Amino acid sequence: MVTAAGPRGGGTVTDTKATIADVARAAGVSRAAVSKVLRSAYGVSDAMRTKVQAAIDELGYRPRVAARAMRGSSYILGIEIPNTANMFLDRVLRSLASALVGTPYRVIIAPAGEDENSTKAIQELVDYQVDGILAIGANASPDWLEEQGRMRPLVMLGRHEPSSSYDTIGDDDVLGTRLLMGHLHELGHRRIAHLSITTANHPHMWHSSHAVRSRTYDAIMREFGLGEQARTVLVTPTEEAAYQRTLVLLEEPNRPTAIFAGHDELALGVLRAVVEKGLSPADVSVVGYDDSSIASHPLVSLTTIRQSADVIGSLVAQMLLERIAGRTEAVHTVLTPELRVRRSTAPPLHSGT
Repeated sequence: MVTAAGPRGGGTVTDTKATIADVARAAGVSRAAVSKVLRSAYGVSDAMRTKVQAAIDELGYRPRVAARAMRGSSYILGIEIPNTANMFLDRVLRSLASALVGTPYRVIIAPAGEDENSTKAIQELVDYQVDGILAIGANASPDWLEEQGRMRPLVMLGRHEPSSSYDTIGDDDVLGTRLLMGHLHELGHRRIAHLSITTANHPHMWHSSHAVRSRTYDAIMREFGLGEQARTVLVTPTEEAAYQRTLVLLEEPNRPTAIFAGHDELALGVLRAVVEKGLSPADVSVVGYDDSSIASHPLVSLTTIRQSADVIGSLVAQMLLERIAGRTEAVHTVLTPELRVRRSTAPPLHSGT
């Protein structure tokens, strides 16, 4: 479990943990008064709240999670993520934290880890008594997620299933894939390979972003009359795995003239292999998905699909806070993707057929 910096600025943090009694003495009020402020109880005056909050900030006091949960709220939102190395997801989390400024909520992060056991990570957040959860591409069954959503606010990022007890938010992955594939086809590419992540084949991931992109890639290759040349290569979701697998692809006698990577992290590994082999975009064009912060760097210049991490983070915060406030109907938000054409793609030197 990784704790993340909260949205609200704190005061001086001391070496010893302050108690509620310390706060009461510093503020010159009773422990009961401090408790009322912490609970946002009815009847607390603005002057009292200001005095107690000043003492809390000065002492660096933080009520224990268990104690806050017993009062009805932990004021913590939990984030389940596949790993901590994805630059796009990092921007989503930063936007989420920014959107929580001015609220009492903070976030903690539970990476699923190398075994990609997202259900375990989500359960850890549940055990921590969080008030709401953002799960990113979780490989849990829809029924299990419905059960979790009935017990606490839950927002899923990266899955598109028609849920009833939890919210979903994601990109229009069908349109995004069509934009990328159309761009490559118009350039003249025919041998287009697709690099996706292994969890896209997980039985519970039929509605995941990567699974939708893979299915759309297959459909478009058939529409182009290139069904026999369609090829999806599955790798673990890391830049290194994409790099190693691409090195093998580039050694093949009939190597692809273009590679569609399932997200930008994979695309960076593909680009690394292409450059290491001394190849240019005219030899092997590369496209990604997400428009992560490094994609527009002049030394990378990756053609990709933009889905706004800032918008997603802000919407996730809004959805979770609405759920906490009492909204019960499910909300399913689909964002419109935009193609960003950069220097990682070019017309092929030779025919791709």
